[in-house]
Amino acid sequence: MGPFLAQLLGGLAGGAAGGKVAPASNLGNAGNMVAGAIGGLTGGTLLGSLAGLAGGTDIAALAGQLVGGGITGLIVQVVAGLIINKMRG
Repeated sequence: MGPFLAQLLGGLAGGAAGGKVAPASNLGNAGNMVAGAIGGLTGGTLLGSLAGLAGGTDIAALAGQLVGGGITGLIVQVVAGLIINKMRG
């Protein structure tokens, strides 16, 4: 449960930051966090398995999951926000 929670929290933070860093991708607070959480969970899992941190529960593995989730959460939020806002007109 530790890596899952770290990815989720990282994704939430990354999504919230994405809306601030790229205002054109802003989906509102809830939208930013949902997109970030989805990106954090999927990307954090992918990055963790590529880096060999997938099953670990030590502090280094959890930190890697948190950072990986945050980065991928930010990326997914910005991309999704830009696409959705472009479609809205």
